[in-house]
Amino acid sequence: MSCPFCAIVADLSPAHRVLEDATAVAFLDTRPLFPGHVLVVPRRHAETLTDLPESEVGPFFGRVRRVAAAVQEAMGAAGSFVAANNRVSQSVPHFHVHVVPRNPKDGLRGFFWPRTRYADEAEAAGVAARVRAALDSGSP
Repeated sequence: MSCPFCAIVADLSPAHRVLEDATAVAFLDTRPLFPGHVLVVPRRHAETLTDLPESEVGPFFGRVRRVAAAVQEAMGAAGSFVAANNRVSQSVPHFHVHVVPRNPKDGLRGFFWPRTRYADEAEAAGVAARVRAALDSGSP
């Protein structure tokens, strides 16, 4: 099996599972940012969020929501960081959501890359218009 997450889902590779049902499998990240860092994957192989059938998105994120609450409670965390990559920086090409316990002054700063600003309101309005146009054109 070429996809390591599919191998975990199929119980062919070991993982410390925290949730498993017909929709998703959640397990500890082997290289956690902090103890309790969990990956939630759809049971069905989908490379990115946009590859996951729309009918499965809601149920999948319901599991992410449950895992986020459980991670915060179990780890005594003040909150959590919930994030996913689509292709760029996606180390395994099987859609997955990171749920990372967070606390004030835990050493992580915002997102993990430099933040910028739009040059002005016109640039921001132009970018917003491009995204609206893509939504209007029927993009997934």
